[in-house]
Amino acid sequence: MKKVERINIIMRYINNRAHFTISEIMREFTISRSTAIRDIKEIEAMGMPLVAEVGRDGGYFVMQNSVLPVVRFTDNEVKALFIAFMATRNQQLPYLKSRQSLAEKLLGLLSENQQNDLVLLNQILLLEGTNPNNPDILELSDLPHPMVEKLIPLLLSQRYLLVSVKENETIVTHPIYLLHLYHESGVWHIEGFHLSEEKKCHFPVDQLIDVNPYLAKMKGSEKKLLEKANKQDKVSNLVLELGPRAIAQFKKYHPLKLSISYMDPYQNTALVRTFLDVNNLEERQDITNWILFLGKEIKIRSAPEEVLREMNERSRLFS
Repeated sequence: MKKVERINIIMRYINNRAHFTISEIMREFTISRSTAIRDIKEIEAMGMPLVAEVGRDGGYFVMQNSVLPVVRFTDNEVKALFIAFMATRNQQLPYLKSRQSLAEKLLGLLSENQQNDLVLLNQILLLEGTNPNNPDILELSDLPHPMVEKLIPLLLSQRYLLVSVKENETIVTHPIYLLHLYHESGVWHIEGFHLSEEKKCHFPVDQLIDVNPYLAKMKGSEKKLLEKANKQDKVSNLVLELGPRAIAQFKKYHPLKLSISYMDPYQNTALVRTFLDVNNLEERQDITNWILFLGKEIKIRSAPEEVLREMNERSRLFS
């Protein structure tokens, strides 16, 4: 018997009895004492209010009138949850182990027919990151960079950080106020406001050596820091007008920080505005590739000469 199935049955067993002992659980389910204790602790963590009785004949009983209300899911809600799990496999997401235990608990609440539907969906749907060679619906194996796991709990209590990065074989520490933690093109990044240089800065998470709270006394409020950061946003030098097909392509893929502004109530035309650092060759080529990806239903209202030149060269190559 699988662990999820066993815990689900133990919960029903407990709920139908006023009192039970570890020995009874061991005997009923043919499991060891350590496994029985571990299962009971997990059931308590799921919200079942158990009270332990101390003594030779001690055991457990369920607190009367204290059982949490049953959460019921419709068939479509269950499918929506598991398709979301499937679609985000191999995305290096934090809390992946907790998400896997959540999926196990949800499966334990479902009927055999519902479970069979999910297995079939898992075999039929091919989403980005889905592994068709492994039909296990609980296969969530791509853990994020360990620094992401360290960052998130830290950020919940502290956004002033000291980030250590290796630069030219030397470890350099930067005091920053963290603005965003984001995931783009398979890589986690942090964007912050550098407290000593008073400018925005970016660091790929996989290049961080260490991250710690910055405990020095700050001058000014967080509101003033954010105002300074916002003032440094560059004036747009790339403006595109998109037609319906280009909007559809935009929705399929676009750089993380780009958004569209619709120009009509039917959302058939839209504008994209951004600043492009023309001296950054990689960024310039990526934007050029992306503009070509949008297709023919675009009008370039303004763009750096370097981008226009690259687009013309690409057009001649493929004409």
